[in-house]
This record gives sequence, C-alpha cells and structure tokens, in this order.
Amino acid sequence: MQDPFYTKEKRKKSGGMLAADAWLDSSLYEFWHALGRAYTRFQDFMSIFHVAGIRRFLVEILSDGFSFFAIGCVLMTALALPAFDATASGEYNKAEDYSVVFLDRFGTEIGRRGIRSDDSVALDDMPDYLLKATLATEDRRFYEHFGIDVVGTLRALMSNAQGDNSTQGGSSITQQLAKNLFLSSERTLERKIIEAFLAVWLEWHYSKDEILKLYFDRAYMGGGNFGVVAASDYYFGKKVQDINLAEAAMLSGLFKAPTRYAPHVDLAAARGRANLVLSNMVAAGFLTEGQVTAARRHPATPISRAADANSPNYFLDWAFEQSKLLIEQQAHATNNFVVRTTIDTTLQKYAEEAVISTVLEQGERYDVTQAAMVVTDTSGAIRAMVGGMDYGKSQFNRAIVSTRQPGSAYKIFVYSEALEQLGLTPSDMITDRPVCIGDWCPQNYGRSYKGTVTLASALAQSLNTVPVTLSIKTGRDTIAALSHRMGLQADYPVTRSLALGVASVSVLDMTSSYAVLANQGYKTPAYGITRMTTLNGEQVFEIDPDAPRERVLSETTVANMNFMLRGVITGGTGRRADVPGVPVAGKTGTTSSYRDAWFCGYTGNYVAAVWFGNDDYHPTNNLTGGTLPAIAWQKFMAYAHTNIDIKPVFGVDFVIEPPIVAEADPEALPEEVIQRPPSLTPGAARKLVDLADRFAATLEAAELPLDQASVPVTDERPAL
Repeated sequence: MQDPFYTKEKRKKSGGMLAADAWLDSSLYEFWHALGRAYTRFQDFMSIFHVAGIRRFLVEILSDGFSFFAIGCVLMTALALPAFDATASGEYNKAEDYSVVFLDRFGTEIGRRGIRSDDSVALDDMPDYLLKATLATEDRRFYEHFGIDVVGTLRALMSNAQGDNSTQGGSSITQQLAKNLFLSSERTLERKIIEAFLAVWLEWHYSKDEILKLYFDRAYMGGGNFGVVAASDYYFGKKVQDINLAEAAMLSGLFKAPTRYAPHVDLAAARGRANLVLSNMVAAGFLTEGQVTAARRHPATPISRAADANSPNYFLDWAFEQSKLLIEQQAHATNNFVVRTTIDTTLQKYAEEAVISTVLEQGERYDVTQAAMVVTDTSGAIRAMVGGMDYGKSQFNRAIVSTRQPGSAYKIFVYSEALEQLGLTPSDMITDRPVCIGDWCPQNYGRSYKGTVTLASALAQSLNTVPVTLSIKTGRDTIAALSHRMGLQADYPVTRSLALGVASVSVLDMTSSYAVLANQGYKTPAYGITRMTTLNGEQVFEIDPDAPRERVLSETTVANMNFMLRGVITGGTGRRADVPGVPVAGKTGTTSSYRDAWFCGYTGNYVAAVWFGNDDYHPTNNLTGGTLPAIAWQKFMAYAHTNIDIKPVFGVDFVIEPPIVAEADPEALPEEVIQRPPSLTPGAARKLVDLADRFAATLEAAELPLDQASVPVTDERPAL
C-alpha cells in the first residue's frame, strides 16, 4: 500500500545535450557560411585575373610555356647528372700515358707509338695567325658565346641540309674540349647532350684564354700527336713559335679531321684544307686577301715521313695495346719503353705485296675492296700482319678488330672433334646425303650429293652435309669448346649451322687455331712481343720460349688432319694455294651470299690466314676462298720459302728436295788478275820511313826484343 504522506519529487529536466546539439548545429551553419563567404571572396579575387579574347590566348600560351619550362628543367637536370658525375671526379681523359719504341725481331727500330705532347708553350707565345686561323675555322664567336654557339650550330645544320661541305662545324671549341677531356668519340645524342652541359661547366670554371690553351694542348692532330706544339715539330720540324702562315693554316685544318687531312697521309688534301682555312680567315675579317696571297702561292711542305708510312702500322697499333697491358701489370717510374717484337720486315713486305696486288689486279672483277692477313711461325710468333689495303685511309685493323664468319674454314674444328671423340680416320666412309636439323636442311655448294665418300674426300671437296652429320654425332657444344681451346677467343652462339662456320672469328684467331695443327697439336696462341725494357734497360717483360704448352689434339688426330688438309691442296678446293716444292696444308672458306672468303693454311715453316671481303658487308661477285684468298696466300708463301730450309709437315708424306748448290767449273772461272798494290806518294813514303826509324830507335833505347816491345801511344800522328 502506498504511503499517503509520500510525495514524488519531480526531477529537473537536463538541457546539456540540447545545448551541445544546438552548438554543433550553429557551428556547422556558421562554418559553411564562412566557407561560402571565403569562396565568394576567392572568386572575387580570381575575377581580377579573368581575361578574354586575345588576352586570354596570350595568357594560355604563357601558362603552358611555364609548365613545359618546369618539365624541361626537371628533364635537363636528369640529363645533366652524367655531366655532374664526370666533373665531380676531377679527372680528365689521358691523351696517352706511354711512349714506346718498337724493334723488329732483329733489333731494328720499326716505329713508335704513344704520346707526342708538349704543353710548355704559353698561349701568348703562339703565333697570332695560328689563333686566328683556328678561331676562323672552328669557332668564330668563341669569345662571345657561353660555351655553346647556338648561331653556329643552326648554321651548320642548314649547311648540312643543303649539302654544303663547309669547313666550319657546329660544335664550339669549348664543346670539342669537353669531349677531349671527359668523353669518348662515340656519335650519340646522349653524348652530345652531356657535351653541352660540360661545355657550360668549363665556361663557368675557366677563362676563355685558358680554354683555348687547353684546346691547343689536348686536341689530337694525327700521327700520334696531341697539341699544336707536338704537331708542329712532327710535321714541319719547327717550334710552333716559328711556323709561318701557310703552316699555321695547315695545322688549323687538322682539328676536325686529323687522320684525313694529315699532310704525311694526303698532302693534296691537307693543302686544300689549308686553303679553305685561309679563306675563312678572310671571311672572318682577320686578314685581307692580299695578306694570304703568299700563303696560297707557297703552301706548307711537311718534312718526309716515308719511314713511318712504311712501318707495319697495323701491327704496331696492336702491339701498342698489348704493351700497355703488360706495363699496367707493374708499377714503373718511367713512361718510356723499348719493345722487341716478333715482326719480320721482309715477310711483312711480302705479305703486303701479296694482298694488295691481288686486290688491285682482280678486286674489281669480284667486287671486293678489302683484305687482311696474319702470318706466324709454327710456334705462334707473328711475322707479318696486314690489317687492310691502306693504313693512311683507314686505321681499322681487319685482322684483329673485325670478326667475320669463316665459312668452311671452320670445319677443321668439326673434323678434329670427330676424329678425337669418335675415333674416325681419313679413310672411313660416310654418306653425303640430305640431312636436316628441325626445319633447317643445308645443301652442298653444287646442290648435289656424292653418296658414300671418305672423310678425306668430304673435307677436300668441302661438302656441307658431312660436317653437319658429324656435329649431330659429336654434339655442337663440344665442337665450340674445342674451337676455343685451339685459339678462337670471341664468344658466339652455338646454333644448328655451327658446323658450316656461322660464328664470328678474327683473322688472328684463325691463324692461331691452324697453328695447333702445324705445331703437332699443342696450343699455339699468336704473340708479337718477346721483350720489353725501359729506356734505361730495366726489364719489364720477357717471354719464356721454353714454357710448357697445353696439348689440345693428340698426335694421331693431328697427323690425320694434316693428311686430309693436304688433300684439300692436291685435289680439293685449295689447289691454287699449292707452292711447288713445299708441303702445304690448308682449307678454303666461303660464307653465304659470298660476303666473306678465306684461306687458312700452313707449311712446316709458317702459318697464315687470309680474309677477303667488304667493310659494309655487301656481297662480293661470287668470290670463294679457293680464288683470291688462295692466290694471295700462295703468293706470300712462294716469296717466304725462297732461299730457306723447307721443313716437313707432321703426318704429311712429302719428299722435300734438298737445295741445289751449283758447282763452279774451275776452267770456266776467269783468270785472276794480279793487281799491283797502290803506289804511295813520295811524301807519304818518306813519312812511313821516318816512322819506322822512330820505332827502331825506341826499341834500341829500351833494349827489348822486337817481339816483346810495346809501341808507345801518343797523340801525335804523322801528316801523310
């Protein structure tokens, strides 16, 4: 029951939540209204920049321009990073570190390589017309631009588009110096961009005169010379301070194309270039036509460099690179060295004459323009190297640098591996028939098949299906491995067509590989340096002729291979390489589309590989290895085996005829005429008598027997 006296107290209604809700609503309301007012004010502010019509078009252009400018800045910064790296190291490209004098196998000097540089002459001491000739030809606005001559670059581009063969280029002197100091000579867009950044960096850090001085000292001037001081001495035998205007113009013409316009290479081209430099000086306002007339009428004449032109330059370039590798293996206080090489200058001349004469006589008929040859003895010593037709026109060494497909000349590796691995002999029979590896089905040269033939006959006739069949049996990887053990150094892919010579090889490596067969199966790498010393005689390197050699092929395999390769000469594709009276073995090689033709072979005395082809890889006119390469090889070997002892080839049954020494008939000899001794003049006779009397008096005074007396030596000599 409820208490009648209890009264329920009314609780007071709380308004906190309502207040919070009201505050939140009002705050949101005020915020959105404030935001709206701010946006309205922003719109009012931005309306100030609102433009229309032509003004809007200009604003849009400027806006896009600033956007692209910002993007360009980011891109240029990214492109400039390599330039920053190049300058951060603080190191410049080295023109050359070493000076090397090369001797032939007999100790006679045959050439020099390395640095010819001299930076001792100040810019102020150089002739004024040398500076003007260089600026007029290379960079007329040198003292005006910031490192990049925009006007000159545009003008050069227009001239090139119009086909104008001008003497002015698009690169400024600062850009050329940047390339010489920091970059390589590759022609790429990336290198040009980095070159531009480096040019600006040089302009910030060096004065114009300092840049010009560095350019004169570091530019390559041809003939192994760096800088105008060394070039002046090399070409004219003068100090740079003493050269005349004509000589200065010729030197200035060398900066852009030192190899092409070197006066000792092509004097006519050098003088023509110098004449254009003189015209540039007139056009630039540095000299008048009257002032250059004498230089035009009396062009510069360089001193003779015939001895350098006759040097084995291709070999010297290669030997210099080999020398630097040997030098860098040890630390030396000097940069001057003397290197004794294996080259035989007589054989070198024979090789050059054989190759060049063959191309000149029949090159046009076969549409072939280049050839290369390497000759070694059977131990690997390089006796001759021909890297091309004309070193003056092209220093590219096709005997070393160029790698071409050897064609059937590669088959020695296939047959050698088959003899080693399968135990075959030259008389074993094999079937010449169609063979396929997947969808690849090679064919013989005559597109016919011989049926069952011996291995020796298959190699002599250069059948293609037989080595492919052998490669299937032995495995192509083992053939490639053997080729590297025998002498090939360049890596190449192992493909289905490997047995037919689809690999990249050099003439030098092919010579080394064939030398294994000439050296009874021992590894025989080609070498060109036997000794290196400093100028003071300190020994740097000397080859050990008795060093042990690795056996690559067994004696049985070598004898069988030599027998089969002899058959290539006597009754196969290499008959034109036969040398009467000399045991010759070798193999021809011709690639598809007739792009390359080879003959590689050896005697008991020498090993040689010859390549014929074109630098641009265009096909010859059906040139095969059994024609011009075999002819050139035969020419050289016929020369080389004159008046020497002919050595046998291991495994080849060949009777070497002894040299015939003609006996002279005593009755046929002319009677010896007894000649009266030359008579003395009376004065000379009196002097001799007086001298004899003095000797006798001296002996008597000493009381010594005549045979024990010593004759006194004085500075007095009778005046006869």
